Amino acid sequence: MRSFSPAFRAALTAAIFSTATAMRADSRDDDIRALREQIQQLDQKLRMLEQRQDNKEAAAALAAKSEPKISLTDRGLTLASADGANSIKFRGLAQLDSRFFFGDAGASNDSFVLRRARIITEGTFAKNFSFQLVPEFGGSTVSILDANLTVALNKALQIKVGKFKVPLGLELLQSDSWTFFNERALPTNLVPNRDLGVQLGGDLFDGTITYAAGVFGGVSDGGSSANTDFDGEKDFAARVYATPFKNDSGSALQGLSVGVAGSVGREKSASALTAGYKTDGQQTFFKYRSTTVADGEVWRVSPQLDFRRGSFGLIGEYVISAVDVRSSAAGAKAELRNKSWQVAAGYVLTGEDSSYSGVVPKTNFDFAAGTWGAFEIVARYENLTVDDKAFPTFADPAANANEASGFGLGLNWYLSKVVRVSVDYYQTKFKNNTITPSVLLLRQDEKALITRFQIAF
Repeated sequence: MRSFSPAFRAALTAAIFSTATAMRADSRDDDIRALREQIQQLDQKLRMLEQRQDNKEAAAALAAKSEPKISLTDRGLTLASADGANSIKFRGLAQLDSRFFFGDAGASNDSFVLRRARIITEGTFAKNFSFQLVPEFGGSTVSILDANLTVALNKALQIKVGKFKVPLGLELLQSDSWTFFNERALPTNLVPNRDLGVQLGGDLFDGTITYAAGVFGGVSDGGSSANTDFDGEKDFAARVYATPFKNDSGSALQGLSVGVAGSVGREKSASALTAGYKTDGQQTFFKYRSTTVADGEVWRVSPQLDFRRGSFGLIGEYVISAVDVRSSAAGAKAELRNKSWQVAAGYVLTGEDSSYSGVVPKTNFDFAAGTWGAFEIVARYENLTVDDKAFPTFADPAANANEASGFGLGLNWYLSKVVRVSVDYYQTKFKNNTITPSVLLLRQDEKALITRFQIAF
């Protein structure tokens, strides 16, 4: 057998190795090119995925900005547009009272009363336009308490039209949910309640001054409009209320508010006179004779005060209500000036702040957790005096008191911001010009215990 020389074998080996190396190099180049193509394809796909994700996030953000917002809290159910310019809120108030009278000689006064039952609708449109609609289902009839529209030009100037509370009585202007006592004090008898009108109002000087002034149809002491006003007689009412130290956090008088309110107008009819002045127990102790009519100028003035510091709260108001009356359409005219005042105080035993807009407990009542909400004790003294000239021509002295004065003591239990239970004791003493009044109520002090269960949101 022929053998190859070492030199030939080395050359052949080198040629084979070189060929293999070249083949491997070509293969590597192909692999690298394939990998590069794959990387490019993956990069394109990744970019496309990123773009799609960005588009989804942008679409979600746009949708979130345009979707309405729904909120359910202890302040009610609110539906609002995404930008907050438009909203509508639904709130409610229900109060169930138990009234028990001591020593009333068997009179049928003890009762359960659905004192208030309201579905409150409020709303805002285009930020500057707001409305309020409040029907009342409590009592024996259904009525419209408030129905009004407010146009807010700015904080200092707002225009309100419709039916709403006349800006006069301090305690009357406070929410029905947050008064110290279940029933407002005697001075509320002498101020108008709700009326049809147009009002200008707003806040001045960083909120330290609040004012309101308006023209109203005119209603009697303690009265409300019947939703119509066809006569030419109108009332002008105004109120200025100052909280001068509101923005001074270091002042002991930061919670002091003082104000004065008044009204003037002309009234001519029997309906312009009060339907009756009522006690804390909601019993009538004075009303005019059925033949008596108002005929002439009516005016009211009311200085008022509210002070809050920590858990302590104090309110005070004084009201004079003057009206020209006749014993009949052709009778002689006389001006009567009826006067009333009250001082009331409260202290929150559990340490929460006292407030004109209500007590907010630090913890809600939860028996399992051992939390009890907030407790507040309250007290007040009050007086209402009817002008002596009312008797006997314009009012029957045997059936009416010419003065009522009394005190109240109470305990408020705030189980939460929404639920409140109150127990009040009232005692009212009467004076009149007759030795033996013909009305049982006036022969003795009224002693009333009123318990209320309330839900307000």
